[in-house]
Amino acid sequence: MTLLFIGLLGGFITGISPCILPVLPVIFLSGGVQSARPEFANDPVAALRAKVPSAVARRAASARQGGGVATLTEAPSVTELPEERLLPPRSSGLRPYLVILGLVLSFSAFTLFGTLAIQALHLPDDIIRWIGLIVLVLLGVGLIVPRFERVLEKPFSWIPQRAVGTDRGGFLLGIVLGAVYVPCAGPVLAAITVAGATGKIGLQTIALTLAFAVGTAIPLLFFALAGRRVGERVRAFRTHQRIIRTVSGVVMIALAAALTLNITDAVQRAIPDYTAAVNSFLEHGAAQGISGVSGGALAGCAASASTTLQNCGAAPAFTGIQSWQNTPGDEPLTIKGLRGKVVLVDFWAYSCINCQREIAHVDAWYATYHTLGLEVVGVHTPEYAFEHDPANVAAGAKRLGIRYPIAIDDKDATWNAYHNYSRPAAYLIDAKGVVRHVSIGEGRYGDEEALIRQLLAKADPGVSLPKATDVPDDSPTNPHQTAETYLGTDRVQGYAGPTSYTNGTHAFSMPKTVPDDRYGLDGTWTLTDEEITAGAGASVTLNYDASKVYLDVGGTGTLTVKTGVDGTRTIAVTGAPNIRTVVSTATPHRGTVTVKLSPGLKAYSFTFG
Repeated sequence: MTLLFIGLLGGFITGISPCILPVLPVIFLSGGVQSARPEFANDPVAALRAKVPSAVARRAASARQGGGVATLTEAPSVTELPEERLLPPRSSGLRPYLVILGLVLSFSAFTLFGTLAIQALHLPDDIIRWIGLIVLVLLGVGLIVPRFERVLEKPFSWIPQRAVGTDRGGFLLGIVLGAVYVPCAGPVLAAITVAGATGKIGLQTIALTLAFAVGTAIPLLFFALAGRRVGERVRAFRTHQRIIRTVSGVVMIALAAALTLNITDAVQRAIPDYTAAVNSFLEHGAAQGISGVSGGALAGCAASASTTLQNCGAAPAFTGIQSWQNTPGDEPLTIKGLRGKVVLVDFWAYSCINCQREIAHVDAWYATYHTLGLEVVGVHTPEYAFEHDPANVAAGAKRLGIRYPIAIDDKDATWNAYHNYSRPAAYLIDAKGVVRHVSIGEGRYGDEEALIRQLLAKADPGVSLPKATDVPDDSPTNPHQTAETYLGTDRVQGYAGPTSYTNGTHAFSMPKTVPDDRYGLDGTWTLTDEEITAGAGASVTLNYDASKVYLDVGGTGTLTVKTGVDGTRTIAVTGAPNIRTVVSTATPHRGTVTVKLSPGLKAYSFTFG
């Protein structure tokens, strides 16, 4: 019941979140106004329409009784039907329900099974969205051009038109909106997406999905029915159906264009996410609810931030690992094979600055305690495409001085098995294979080492432990520190320039002022989902609050860095992407840095310390 409540509330919150706002005009007009029922409008025009069939029938009957044939002159005159041809066909009133039903069913199905189908057919990841956008444009053109609409309807000609009326196409429209609405599915469906991607779709996952669908349907259906009510009450909507259909078509095409050009993302960023806090709470509850006994216990330990040993359930196996590094012969390790040892499973990525700060402590523990029964397994789960290359991982590990085993988790299989959601994240496992502590993020290294020592002493009561390690904790403590800033269009945040931020090559101009914690671009840049590539005169200016600023950048060339702290300097860049320090001061401060990149360099994100 708790899981159903979480799904229902999560769906409702998503249905009123900023993410759904661009879809509402289509639902209002095409799902609502076009379904107006004139027989319920209680106006003279609708009443006239209701009388017309009776008048025609009486005149035809009279003609038959007199042995004659009803002629055209016996039909009601045009003056008797002043607005009849402007009124829509009769509707059963089902269209709003069909639109919303199609929407919630399609985005639920695509979320649950879309990833599996795409992987099985080896299709592009965004194929469903593009198909939805294309069909949305076709439906919009059909509303504007009736002849084209009839062409679109031919495949469905087997459906009795009299039974369908203006409800025809409502379910199809809903399915299309669901396809383009999937990215808006909300944090609660993050756990459902993981289940769908890994094929682990059980009763709990389906129950959560259906509850989410019902919750989302409630506010959207309310909006569609409100549109229908307006269409029935406002005379202009009843008497200008041709115009309403045209406007609906234009709105559909505009929505498709806005989604294609990511204009809707800019709208959503401009509107404060008034549902973020509730969604965060519900996401945690959903992750616990569908993760099973072991996963639920892991999620509970991760959320508790406890500094004592806990029972978090049996450690999940290393799943779907592509290759191993730093093991004898690069042979795989198993949780079962490590029984008798204390194991620290550490999730990381080599270009993650938070991970790099944590690795200094993990490596010190490995060096100190490995011969006393500690094994460390660094599960490398990539964040960027370049981190999928094992050679890049090996080079990154060498730079960081990592000596412990590394598992290459390119498909996030072990990440999902542990129900993990953060880099870095450490799972401490005792000699019996039970997870006893979960540490999410940076810091609290002293507490973590103390627990390692406890488990080592418990596994071997006669062990003689050396003095604890003494590695400085460089975890940031600045409460105002700028958040990690992604530069690719997929997760862009903090962009402050006037030029549209969409995939492709654009000439940018720097804004007069760059607001706090935001950045602007100048010169020519080529934007893609993950990175931005410098062209002629390319530079980026960032307004930050931190003591250290890092730029994740790759390629061959130079960075010319200009700050108000230490003037101008040049940094050589070569090889696979990695983080470069562009600002380094002893204490946090508010400042501005401008980085000029030579053509061809690829920038991914700014991180801070």
